[in-house]
Amino acid sequence: MTALLAVWRIARAWLHVLAGMATLALRFPSLDTAARHRHIGAWSAGLLRCLGLTLHASGVPRPGATLIVANHVSWLDIAAIHAVAPHARFVSKADVLAWPLLGWMIRAGGTLFIERERKRDAVRVVHAMAEALSAGDTVAVFPEGTTGPGWPLLGFHANLLQAAVATATPVQPVALRFSSATQRFSDDVAYVGDTSLAQSIWRVACARGLGVHVQWLPSLGSAHADRRALAAHLRELIAERMEA
Repeated sequence: MTALLAVWRIARAWLHVLAGMATLALRFPSLDTAARHRHIGAWSAGLLRCLGLTLHASGVPRPGATLIVANHVSWLDIAAIHAVAPHARFVSKADVLAWPLLGWMIRAGGTLFIERERKRDAVRVVHAMAEALSAGDTVAVFPEGTTGPGWPLLGFHANLLQAAVATATPVQPVALRFSSATQRFSDDVAYVGDTSLAQSIWRVACARGLGVHVQWLPSLGSAHADRRALAAHLRELIAERMEA
């Protein structure tokens, strides 16, 4: 029964992805910004439902120019945040462009890509982030730099936070947690080690009682902040919320 349920969920999810691609290609060019955001939010929440996850959100995303800083657990993190804050533009590893179908959708959604193996590429991305923040956009980053087990948190890299410091943009931390019927931090969602995307999708689709908790913390000022101290403080705030 578990395998049949997983096949059904994956089939629904891929149909949902195809429908989203059609919307991006055919409808988005004629939609205004608010309508695009509504589609992104509804599509992201729908993807979570297709794969059997229940969304639990608390707190309120800050409107206007904001740097969202979240811990990183899974390829589902972007959908979880977009379901609540569809206006956010993400900074993502360039590797995701190779993902079938999803890579094209992520690019079309206005994502900024970073090649982490090229150290100087971070400078280019910080400039692009600063331009977006100065234009009033909301940008989201995962300062752990890679997906972790969910708990404990990995260290937070400070480089990308310079975009907020340079533009005096408020920073809003977000605590992401995936739970199951038996685990506060679900092993089924962790996308770590040698796990492939296909293997991770299968594990998620097979799981029962999965929930994703998106907890929005109060925003912080960043003007004149030391980016390393800011990164450490944000990690502490997110860890405290996840432990609570």
